[in-house]
Amino acid sequence: RTFADWNDDKPGFLEVDLVAHCGESAGGQFLNTLTCTDLCTGWTEPIVLPRRSQEAVCTAIQAMRPELPFDLLGIDSDNGSEFINDLLYHYCVDEKITFTRSRPYQKNDQAHVEQKNWSVIRHVVGYDRLEIDEQRLLLESIYTDLRLYVNFFQPVLKLSSKERIGNKVICKYDTARTPYQRVMEREEVPLTRKAHLLNVYLRLNPAELRRRIDEKVLHLWSTVSQ
Repeated sequence: RTFADWNDDKPGFLEVDLVAHCGESAGGQFLNTLTCTDLCTGWTEPIVLPRRSQEAVCTAIQAMRPELPFDLLGIDSDNGSEFINDLLYHYCVDEKITFTRSRPYQKNDQAHVEQKNWSVIRHVVGYDRLEIDEQRLLLESIYTDLRLYVNFFQPVLKLSSKERIGNKVICKYDTARTPYQRVMEREEVPLTRKAHLLNVYLRLNPAELRRRIDEKVLHLWSTVSQ
């Protein structure tokens, strides 16, 4: 932890992870999704990677930053070489981004992004092998709409307290709110960014977004069966 103490209660600290679209075989080249989830607000950004590499990950993180409604303060990854390398390390040093990693073989260290890997990526796209340019373009188009649908219209619960009583753990959650609502509540987010988000929100139609996503996913699946 180099530039800022990790703070789950402040927007800008993200868990990042890769979802492999390899189907039943991990051999050869295939598409990946970089999932980035803010711990404070639940804001999630999915980015298509043409391959699993440190260059692709670093490029995707750079491209993701302008899409966030807050400054990127920190990232937390697993121990894969696509994350733990000189390229991403020096980028974070230069940009003053706190860079941490999870403990080896401890999936719960990245529970937030792992949950989004399933609920946002796998639940929509599935488990098929994706590897050609047509599929990459379709997946990018799906994510353009999916990020809006998830962040502006999908409420999420956030754990507010946890208490162990005997052999039981009692968890309490706050009121479900969308990532957009949580961002708008934060004093750390500048008014200019909130105004931009409000303008985007007022122009969105969740039913139309859902229809477009479903149509594109069906098209994507049709390319797999060919």
